[in-house]
Amino acid sequence: MSIHLSEQELLRRQKLADLTALGINAYPAEEFKVNANAADIKENYERDKLNYKDLTIAGRLMSVRDMGKACFAVIQDATGRLQIYIRKDDICPGDDKTLYDVVWKKLMDIGDIIGLEGYVFTTKTGEISLHVTSLKLLSKSLKPLPIVKTDDSGNSFDEVTDPEFRFRQRYVDLIINPQVRDTFKKRTQLVNSIRQSLNNAGMLEVETPILQSIPGGATARPFITHHNALNIPLYLRIANELYLKRLIVGGFEGVYEFAKDFRNEGMDRTHNPEFTILEFYVAYKDYNWMMDFSERLLEKVAMDLYGITELTVGDKKIDFKAPFKRVTMYDAIKEHTGIDISGMDEEALRGVCNKLNIHMEASMGKGKLIDEIFSEKCEGQYIQPTFITDYPLEMSPLTKKHRTTAGLVERFELMVNGKEIANAYSELNDPLDQRERFEEQLKLQERGDDEAMFIDHDFLRALEYGMPPTAGIGIGIDRLTMLFTNNVNIQEVLFFPQMRPEVGANEAEAEA
Repeated sequence: MSIHLSEQELLRRQKLADLTALGINAYPAEEFKVNANAADIKENYERDKLNYKDLTIAGRLMSVRDMGKACFAVIQDATGRLQIYIRKDDICPGDDKTLYDVVWKKLMDIGDIIGLEGYVFTTKTGEISLHVTSLKLLSKSLKPLPIVKTDDSGNSFDEVTDPEFRFRQRYVDLIINPQVRDTFKKRTQLVNSIRQSLNNAGMLEVETPILQSIPGGATARPFITHHNALNIPLYLRIANELYLKRLIVGGFEGVYEFAKDFRNEGMDRTHNPEFTILEFYVAYKDYNWMMDFSERLLEKVAMDLYGITELTVGDKKIDFKAPFKRVTMYDAIKEHTGIDISGMDEEALRGVCNKLNIHMEASMGKGKLIDEIFSEKCEGQYIQPTFITDYPLEMSPLTKKHRTTAGLVERFELMVNGKEIANAYSELNDPLDQRERFEEQLKLQERGDDEAMFIDHDFLRALEYGMPPTAGIGIGIDRLTMLFTNNVNIQEVLFFPQMRPEVGANEAEAEA
């Protein structure tokens, strides 16, 4: 299969051949030593002009304004954009003007990566710029960039907003939409803020297996693969919970992991089959302690990222100032449906679902039915950070029974902007009770629930050695990043979100 090349792509390939004929390597191997960047120059030059005389900088060529024997251009590096000024006699001081007349003016294109030497000055219009004294091509771009134009007032035109293009070719999105890079910088800052809090609390960062013989720790449909050497099926983990609790059994009193988990389920604005979750477990604590700790944790994230706790999310103002509101699940359902479901059996709950026009499956047990009622009628009502507490026993097979109320467990979920952000328990550490809960999950599997948990016999064995009272939590990093960067689509906070394959794309590339 041949690749169709546009006129621009053919022209750039010819320019590459012409550069080679001139003895210019368009992809040189030697190091180009950079000692400056665009942001530093623009922020600090006016205060300290003497330190901006002998600079080397590298970046991508984004625009050119030709004026004959000189030109202004704009380059972009990892920190931003900078205007440069190139004059023929400066980069070609001798009689040979090939570098300017042929290489620069005829054989270089928007998108090429160049290395520059020079000094900083301020133009007559007041723009801080680099006066170039030496120029070197570092990488020839063979595909044209989409051109985003900006007027003197800073208004942009011809912006690339098509999600299909942006998410599939994220590398181009990052080049032409600088705000996208800001989103991912904020994501890293968010993770670093959380990591600092956990480290300061004395917890140990650990790693646990991604390939697992049993997909435990959550109710979800797993991805299945095969280990050839052992000739056994393996699963991409749906959660890292059971391995982290094994470490608590082993004597660690606080462990955490930023984990890649995988769930073979639907995709929408808040779900991606591969996602990042933080889980941490602390011995001798309970879910009340975890509520206190997690609300302080998120308040600190807001302060670290923005210096304030009230953030704009869409058309709403959301305040992460602790403490957060706390509401039991049954009270939430009663408030938003007018129905008190406490004490109802499965048949009665099905009647409630019928009355509320909530879809049901025959495989759904009592826990799933309650979850559907809450998800459909309550979850979206909680915009400000709110802990939904004290879940029904049937919904929480890994959670300790409530210390005072029969039929409930010590669990909470944190709702923000109508979505679950975190899920936490007083962890079940009674091995006999845990075995019974797993067996109930097995019955749900037999009814056709393909998200019900497997029985993890090794985890039960670990509990039989004794696990101290423990509080644990899982926080969705992708959804949290959406909140803290004001994005409504999870694909905006993933560098490379899962997408359908391009038809014929792989075959074409292989042929090339």
